[in-house]
Formats: sequence, C-alpha cells, structure tokens
Amino acid sequence: MKAFVVTAPRESAVVDVEPPTAGPGQVVVDVHRVGVCGTDVEFFTGEMAYLHQGHAHFPMRLGHEWMGVVSSIGAGVDGSWLGRRVTGDTMLGCGRCRRCLGGRQHVCHDRYEIGIRGDWPGALAEQLLVPASALHALPDSVDDTAGALVEPGGNAMRAVEATDAGPGSRILIYGPGAIGLLAAMIAESDGIEVHLAGRSDTSLGFARSIGLRNAWKLDEVPDQPYDAVIDCTFGVDIPARAVSLVEPGGRVVLIGLSGAPSHIDSRDLVLGDITAVGILSASPGLADTIEHYADGRVDPRPLVAGTVGLADVGAALAGTPIAGVGTGPKIHIDPRL
Repeated sequence: MKAFVVTAPRESAVVDVEPPTAGPGQVVVDVHRVGVCGTDVEFFTGEMAYLHQGHAHFPMRLGHEWMGVVSSIGAGVDGSWLGRRVTGDTMLGCGRCRRCLGGRQHVCHDRYEIGIRGDWPGALAEQLLVPASALHALPDSVDDTAGALVEPGGNAMRAVEATDAGPGSRILIYGPGAIGLLAAMIAESDGIEVHLAGRSDTSLGFARSIGLRNAWKLDEVPDQPYDAVIDCTFGVDIPARAVSLVEPGGRVVLIGLSGAPSHIDSRDLVLGDITAVGILSASPGLADTIEHYADGRVDPRPLVAGTVGLADVGAALAGTPIAGVGTGPKIHIDPRL
C-alpha cells in the first residue's frame, strides 16, 4: 500500500509498504481522511521532543486525526465492526497498569500513540492498524470531514470542560488555531460567552468569518472579568498572562505547549485561589465530541481549508502553498486521491 514516510528532518516520500494484518483484538481500517496538525509539523522539522527522548524514531509514519471504514478484523473482535465508519483514540495504553485500569490509558507510562509515539504507524497511508478497543463508531450525520476532526475536537472538548464554565460564564481563549477555534465553537454551543485572542490578523479574521465575533489582537483583549482562560498557543509568555487575567477563584486551562519552559508564579495561583489544569489528549472527550457534531451543536467543517492526496503531505507540513487550498487552519488528506 501507499504510505507517507518521514525519513529524517524535512525529508519524506510516499512509498510502498507492507499493508497491515489484523491480529487478535485488532482491526484494519481503510483510511478515508486524515488531518495534518502541528504535532506532525514538529516531527517533520525534527523539533518534536519525543524524537530526542527516545519515544519516536525516524523513519516514521505520521497521522493521528483520522476516520475510515473497517475492512478486516482479527480474532476476538466483534464482527459488527466490519464495514463500519469509525474514528479512534490516538492513545493506546498497556491495559494492565494502574493508570489504564483506572480509565487513564492516555497517560499510561508504556503507551503507544498512533503516528506519534512508540513507532505505531500512523494514518497517512491507505490503511491503518488499530486495536478494536480504541474505535468509536461514527453516525451518518458525521461525514468524513467532521469524522477526521473528532480527535482535535476531543482535545478542545476536554479543555472547555476543564474550565468548569457554564451558560452565562465568560471565558478567554488564547490561540485561534484549530484547537482554539474548536474550543470556542464548543463553548459557544454550551451558552458560554467566548473571547478569542491571537497575534495574526489573518487567523483572527478567519475566526470572525465563521461567526466568532469576539476575536482580538493580544493587546486589544477587553478589560473585563474572565471566569476561565484557555491557552491553546505555543507562546512561552501566555500561561503567566492567563493567570494575570483570570478572575479570582477561576481556572486556567493549559493545552498548548511552548518550545521552551514557561513560568507561572505559584504565589499568583495561591493568592488568587486559581486552579490550573493541564490537558493531554482527546481520549476522554471523543464520545462527547461525536455527540456535539452529530446533533449539529458544532459544525467543525469550515476549519478545513482543503483536501488533497498523499503526494501533497510534504508541502502541507513544510507550509508550502498548495493549489486549491484555502485559508482555514486545517488541511485534510485523502489517501485514495
């Protein structure tokens, strides 16, 4: 089968590889759509920390935001999965440790992460091997585009849930990329007043174009009480800024990762009675995200700038313009093209 392979920093190709075979408890998925995200870019450039920590190695096959159709199943897998449209969890725990048994497989010390950690091949290929336990069925009301946005949506869902905000609350989200926009859309669908802050006129303009009216440059954020602040950026200075703006007794939610250590003064947390929450992975938020997409509360599809084939993945990761691709923050890949 065809697969996109990164062989070294900024070196990649579409090559023929052996197709996967489903073992016990596993399925093979025919991939229909894959999203390209910032983590993939970090691997492509060689900057991703996992490469330097020994959790990932070149050559590697990327792709963890995906959907497709189950085409074969291994021993012990319920036959009803065959032929179903699915997406799945990126985080694959060992299933035996205290964390996994407690429902926290996404922080299992020995976890695999599809297309990211532990050399588990990713979805930028015609087929993908996945444990059946990681699958989530997609209803007909969630099309292929939305299906491949469930994983980033799950991250955004968890960030919004971690704010503990409800209808009538006001939150501020730093970062108008895919996660920030999805978080804003989810929060607004739940009756929360959302303000979005960023550095780029282009990204803020896009946010306004999809109905997120309260989109501001960093130095233009309105001076008003925020019950929670979500950091969806790479900015080393944003966590401290978030702590300074959130209301006493409020919450700061951190889902972005800076390239260098960021610093928060714990005295500010204590004296403000502020709760800081870190979010890793979409895992506990996938089912809720599918429900929000399925019933129409959130339509994530406007975020996709275009859909191209495997031959264009290298250009997408390098930030090279691709013909026919618009201005949205997300590019999708259809390996069948």
